[in-house]
Amino acid sequence: MLDKEHKLLEASAELDRQRLDRHRVFLALGSNIGNRLAMIESACSELSHRGITILRTSLLYETQPKYVEDQPSFFNGVCEAETTLSPFQLLDQLKEVEMALGRKKTIENGPRSIDLDILLYDDATIHADRLIIPHPRISERDFVLKPICDLIPYSFPPKRSSMQTYQTQLSALPPSAPPLSPITPLSPSLPPITSLSPTRKTRLMAIFNLTPDSFSSDGLQSPSESSDQPSLDPVTLLPKLHSLVAQQISILDIGGQSTRPHATPVPPHLELARILPAVRFIRSKPEFNNLALSIDTFYSPVAAAAVEAGANIVNDVSAGTLDADMLPTVAKLGCSIVLMHMRGTPQTMAGLTDYSPHGDVVAGVAAELRGRVEAAQAAGIRRWRILLDPGIGFAKTQAQNLEILRRLGELREWDGLKGLPWVVGASRKGFIGRITG
Repeated sequence: MLDKEHKLLEASAELDRQRLDRHRVFLALGSNIGNRLAMIESACSELSHRGITILRTSLLYETQPKYVEDQPSFFNGVCEAETTLSPFQLLDQLKEVEMALGRKKTIENGPRSIDLDILLYDDATIHADRLIIPHPRISERDFVLKPICDLIPYSFPPKRSSMQTYQTQLSALPPSAPPLSPITPLSPSLPPITSLSPTRKTRLMAIFNLTPDSFSSDGLQSPSESSDQPSLDPVTLLPKLHSLVAQQISILDIGGQSTRPHATPVPPHLELARILPAVRFIRSKPEFNNLALSIDTFYSPVAAAAVEAGANIVNDVSAGTLDADMLPTVAKLGCSIVLMHMRGTPQTMAGLTDYSPHGDVVAGVAAELRGRVEAAQAAGIRRWRILLDPGIGFAKTQAQNLEILRRLGELREWDGLKGLPWVVGASRKGFIGRITG
């Protein structure tokens, strides 16, 4: 069924492109010198500035060098794009981008700050001195096939030159050692998440609820009678931060309003008044540079101001559904985002727990989160910047919460979600207290 739906969507999109004289292309992205992530993201931005519209990106994979092995490991990915350029015009633009970003070619297959290649151009086949399409080594390179399969796993090569889909070709390759794993950046000071690495470490996220009614009252004084603006208490906040560092916390999630069931929302200006002083205070202390700061908000202005003040991640409990500007804002910010599954709002979600149209709660969460991933990519967020949260306690019954926790492995392997890292927040949720007494 998924294969059939995928082909119908591709056929419809192809008709639209033909009417607009636009061409669908797949470009390989690679870097193994300097800040590899920044170089690839700069290349994507430069392509967009040149009228090459990036539709979707794959995950980014850290891969060992091939052919010339005495060099650093690579970040490799693929983007799907649209362009009005001819194949040779597109090639010229890619070479100009490489030069603009400082690439200096030394030896064939040697180190490079940025490497851009045309893998596919519509259904065309080209054999020329300067350009061969499809790229001649796709079928032998897992670091190309893996990201292609993030985008078009069930597609066939142009002109059916092979009767095997890209997923089938990838499955036929011998396993790489070590296994390829996507990378998801948290902050410049922390190593990325490697969600499929067999040696990966679970990262810990601590919660700072900067609200007067918080169960932990983290570092805040209650608002005075003359003001609804709570004031930051550094004397209380500082030892809490040192305690978190001692516990090897990687991410500190800062929230300025409650999202518990039936909570009354607060306006963006009050949420900002609560969280911005904390972000600025933490970023003023060098000893906390290795903490990635996550901002728990569904307001795009709050997200923008917090990231500009030093936050690294936006954690949106609505996955962009409560503010239409959130996903485009995060795309412009270029930061990572946690897309959490929720239905409705915190005021209405408790009554939205019927997942029978999907079969069960796991299938429902997977389908609805996949839709939010697609919306995020359509807004310009790179796939390697996305983390997922199943939304424990949000539009779920106690039994459904337990079902999700029990079957989280299935969600990690779900078609369209595989390789994305998951954030699971079950601590202090009401259903745990009801179970444990």
